[in-house]
Amino acid sequence: MRDRTGSFAHIWRACALGLGVALALSLAACNRQGGTDHAPLAGDKAVAKVADQTIWASDVKREAVAQGLIGEGEPLDTSSDLFRRVLDEVVDQKLLAQEAKKRGLDKSPLAQRRLAAARERILGDMLVEKTVDDSIDEEKVKALYNEQLRLAKQAEEIRARLILVKTQGEAQAVASLLATGARFEDLAMQRSVDQATRFNGGDLGYFTTDVMPDSYTKALAGAKAGSTVGPFQTDGGWALLRVEDRRVEQPLSLEQARPQILRFLTYDEVRQLLQRLRSKSKVQILLKAPPPGTAPSEPASAPAANLRPAETPGAGLSPAVAGPPKANPVLPAPKHPLPAQKATR
Repeated sequence: MRDRTGSFAHIWRACALGLGVALALSLAACNRQGGTDHAPLAGDKAVAKVADQTIWASDVKREAVAQGLIGEGEPLDTSSDLFRRVLDEVVDQKLLAQEAKKRGLDKSPLAQRRLAAARERILGDMLVEKTVDDSIDEEKVKALYNEQLRLAKQAEEIRARLILVKTQGEAQAVASLLATGARFEDLAMQRSVDQATRFNGGDLGYFTTDVMPDSYTKALAGAKAGSTVGPFQTDGGWALLRVEDRRVEQPLSLEQARPQILRFLTYDEVRQLLQRLRSKSKVQILLKAPPPGTAPSEPASAPAANLRPAETPGAGLSPAVAGPPKANPVLPAPKHPLPAQKATR
């Protein structure tokens, strides 16, 4: 599969931080950013010169991809503002590298070690890109999708509108107005204190009850489309709900699930690659593990231990409604824990 607009190598770039393999752009700049009078790629275009070093359009594009400004394989017009902005950064990078060389900074042992480390990171990244791109194809994507679809358990989805007020008396007054024929949407805009939904007529969109607080789940049990339930007490006050629709939860289409499937397959492929490399190599960790309970605290700027992206079920719901996070995978299956689907607004 070689659709470069959504390549697996690009998916890897998005995940590389979590796996500890990132491009070291600034350290490697003086070794890899342009500098030749011969076009590195067929049809390449010279776009600038810094002293005697040529900067090519491909250098600018590579920098834009590395910064995540465009995807792998996406076009970047040399007349665009983005191209000019990245070109200025490449020029500045080139000037800094040239000045560092003039001052002999590249000769120091520390510089040599840092440049070597940057080179190793780039080579490692290239290996991962090639491995992922060669290993994951459309057949694998479809196979995983179909397996997940077969194992998925479809729940019922409910679409409802909400009016949330502070007191029981206010809730009873709203219920009385509804009984006389007032429109639920109008009362939501006029009286609801839930700022996330009131200006949308109280619309919560479609959701499954497992992402809702227990009070909402109990109130909605058995409620038919078109019915109004409540008022009932919640953590945020007193609520009334109108059930707009009930339907069987629809699984994501292949195209909707594709980014999550690619992310999973990419992680899995990289994990296997690292396992194979470690099994064939002699790796010794010379540090002794600290005694239990005595590990030093991490720096405040250190990233969280779990860098894998996660989504919270119910994240699309109003803060006044969304309950505590619960597992709700997009394509539920014990073998392949894909990220969870957000509730549809």
